[in-house]
Amino acid sequence: MRTHSLYIYIIVMAAVTYAIRALPLTLIRSEIKNRFIRSFLYYVPYATLAAMTFPAILSSTDQGISAAAGFAAALLLAFRRQSLIVVACGASATVLIVELAMGFFA
Repeated sequence: MRTHSLYIYIIVMAAVTYAIRALPLTLIRSEIKNRFIRSFLYYVPYATLAAMTFPAILSSTDQGISAAAGFAAALLLAFRRQSLIVVACGASATVLIVELAMGFFA
């Protein structure tokens, strides 16, 4: 009985996930001409990524100050239009340096 209900949960979950993704494609067939809606849909992936990533950034290190320093370094490098690998390595190096300095001075 228990495995039977597990399969029902999985099927319902798959149907809901599919419906969320398929309904907009089937209901909205014409091009969206409203500038506000187009702008909103353009920025949704960035806002979602930021909302998922930012809490992980702040809780990924032992010290909050090193996480904030790494985040600041990543922002600075990204605003200077550096590549993704440069931003990631720069933020990681900043966190490492701050963590080592915090351990050295503690």
